[in-house]
Amino acid sequence: MTKPCIICVAITGSLPTKANNPAVPISVSEQIESTHEAFEAGATIVHVHVRNDDQTPSSDPEKFARLKEGLEKHCPGMIIQFSTGGRSGAGQARGAMLPLRPDMASLSVGSNNFPTRVYENPPELVDWLAAEMLTYDVKPEIEAFDLGHILKAREMADRGQLKGTPYVQFVMGVKNSMPADRDVFDYYVRTVRRLFGEDAPWCAAGIGPTQLTLNDWAISAGGHARTGLEDNVRLDRERLAPSNAALVRRAAEICETYGRPVATWQQAREILGLRMPASAGEVAA
Repeated sequence: MTKPCIICVAITGSLPTKANNPAVPISVSEQIESTHEAFEAGATIVHVHVRNDDQTPSSDPEKFARLKEGLEKHCPGMIIQFSTGGRSGAGQARGAMLPLRPDMASLSVGSNNFPTRVYENPPELVDWLAAEMLTYDVKPEIEAFDLGHILKAREMADRGQLKGTPYVQFVMGVKNSMPADRDVFDYYVRTVRRLFGEDAPWCAAGIGPTQLTLNDWAISAGGHARTGLEDNVRLDRERLAPSNAALVRRAAEICETYGRPVATWQQAREILGLRMPASAGEVAA
């Protein structure tokens, strides 16, 4: 349990608005400020979406470009992960920002039910997104909403569609999809280890009140953790989370409970097999 734990902060998402929690960062400047606070609190991956001025989701590459530039300036070394999720756009618009060459991008490899609709990830779109990530040297984070998605990642890796060891994230607690079930979670962990090796890195995310539960399960089982206002806007039933940084600090406290150090950005990049920033020497200094 001395393995460093990577904390990913999902700062905005496509759904939460300031009506849900005033701390949800919407504008590019708000997102940069919120990420900087979370970075200082221990997060080393930032999972980002972009929004329009009216808070609706967007997949505008220009917004992603401005956000990436600001994050690289104010959070040097932090791993930037773009979302290619289906709530932000349709078809190939979901990957139109990949030529910006972020360190990582989310990749959902199969469809599943969401609270009010089907989250569609047709095979031809999955293949295209994976090909774009290979072209632009973007490491995918496999979003596993079901067991079949982990097996699909193995198939894609065998066909050369994924570079290196896939990084799989279990997403639990989405209504109408996989609930936060400990037996299922433990089987997911065993499946990743069986298919990708005992040392293969993996992560878990819990939606809403299951965020804290999944943070605890993942950290205690040797995995990595995702937190942030995209998935959960509350500290508990009575209190809204005052910031993304507050949720990161809570995850860091769980790491301390289990005797796991919070990974630095250098350690996180090494664990995930990511390139160092072009100005790594200056950043390290």
